[in-house]
Amino acid sequence: MAFRNSSRPAPKPIDPARLEELALAYVARFATSAAKLDGYLRRKLRERGWAGEGEAPVAATVARYVELGYVDDAAFARAKSGSLLRRGYGNRRIDQALGAAGIDEALREEVRAGRAEQRRAALALARKRRLGPFATAAPDRAAREKQLAAMLRAGHPLDIARELINFDSVDAAEDWAATNEDDE
Repeated sequence: MAFRNSSRPAPKPIDPARLEELALAYVARFATSAAKLDGYLRRKLRERGWAGEGEAPVAATVARYVELGYVDDAAFARAKSGSLLRRGYGNRRIDQALGAAGIDEALREEVRAGRAEQRRAALALARKRRLGPFATAAPDRAAREKQLAAMLRAGHPLDIARELINFDSVDAAEDWAATNEDDE
């Protein structure tokens, strides 16, 4: 069990100026959503306490930062969604990440990837993890099931995952992923 070093003073409670400094430093350092900024400031207040009059103006600070454009949930959702797609994650995992960041359902629906983007993301994951046609050896039934499970855990729909895992050649998989039709 770790004990606090008694020679080190306890941190000072947060005053209004320090709350502003914390919020500004956070949005300057991280791309964030309004809910994540709110959670960060509330956590800091729980850890250190409030030295100002009345209740800490966390909601007002977050609202002001949204109004000033320092925090933009739509831009955050687009950037996070694009980043996760490029890393090979599917819509279900992207929805979970955006939901955890406090992005509302309407905005998550707006940035949700179409079928063509989902195929490209699935291909990126298969390439990175050496699944399906990217495997070093032809997989047996048990290996295919494990590969399929990995695709599903990454948030890909069953039909896309199964189709990609069943390709025999990299060229066929890349042609399939390059197809731009969203409704096949």
